[in-house]
Amino acid sequence: MQALVIHAPGDLRVEDIPTPDMLPHQLLVRVRCGGICGSDLHYFQHGGFGTVRIQEPMVLGHEVAGVVEAAGSRVAGFAAGDRIAVSPSRPCGLCRYCQQGLQNHCLDMRYYGSAMRMPHVQGAFRQQIVIETSQAYKLDDRVSDAEGALAEPLSVALHAVRRAGSLVGKRVLVTGCGPIGALVVMAARRAGAAHIAVTDVAAAPLRSALKVGADETINVAENPQGLARYEADKGSFDVLFEASGNERALLGAFGAVRPRGVIVQVGLGGEMKLPVNTIVAKEFDLRGAFRFHEEFGMAVELLNKGLVDVKPLISATLPYRDAGRAFALAADRSQAMKVVLSFD
Repeated sequence: MQALVIHAPGDLRVEDIPTPDMLPHQLLVRVRCGGICGSDLHYFQHGGFGTVRIQEPMVLGHEVAGVVEAAGSRVAGFAAGDRIAVSPSRPCGLCRYCQQGLQNHCLDMRYYGSAMRMPHVQGAFRQQIVIETSQAYKLDDRVSDAEGALAEPLSVALHAVRRAGSLVGKRVLVTGCGPIGALVVMAARRAGAAHIAVTDVAAAPLRSALKVGADETINVAENPQGLARYEADKGSFDVLFEASGNERALLGAFGAVRPRGVIVQVGLGGEMKLPVNTIVAKEFDLRGAFRFHEEFGMAVELLNKGLVDVKPLISATLPYRDAGRAFALAADRSQAMKVVLSFD
């Protein structure tokens, strides 16, 4: 079969790789669609992110949906022809964090398309993949393959919203409106947020935010003081979701968050310097949100029931053999939110 293999920054190749043997308890899946994630872009543009760097050729991709081609002899509940979203998360189930229900902190995690461990964990941008049944979630006929591929980033957003606690009736601010920020808007609305404001430095993502449920948007590149009106009386927002990974975005929102507000850091970027005096004086509750686990099943259920609509975020679907153009488009925030690769 063919796969998209990254060798170095800018060196992404379509290569022939072998299909792994399927064990009796596993599924052979024909991958149909895969969404290009921010981490895929980092590998493509820079060879990694933070201290993580590609040290050997690696198949990219972790946002995929497909169809079961074959089920092992010991598999129950799945059969050839089932359309599924595939969770890229494979925790060990045995370490102390897995045993505590914190699978996203697994000590032996294998996450598709990740160079965080050596040998690297090969990704899912390939024509076929063998998976555990625990990774498979059936898609309703009304959900397209491209929408199913977005179950993974939707899971990230759901986990972030759960980290914030109850949002019923709350005023919410989301800084950074790439795909994750937009999905946080959708998840926060489902969770009962009364008012959602979104900031970004580009117009196109802000338009997408309005399409998926934001009440208002602020272009902080055009209007650097756009949040100033929310700083009166020590702040207005109950919860801040920082989805850009940008230090300036985080610190620029502190004045608009009320005392004892909850700040959920979702975006990953470089290291940040935090104003500890402000955090102490306003008694902020600063929380991280990393990946997901059980939220993947929740995401698929929301998609299957039509309770969230991710279609407005899908900017284009391109064939995997045209990966160079697809990655270039995905990196252009003026034109694209989520670019999907087709492996049919």
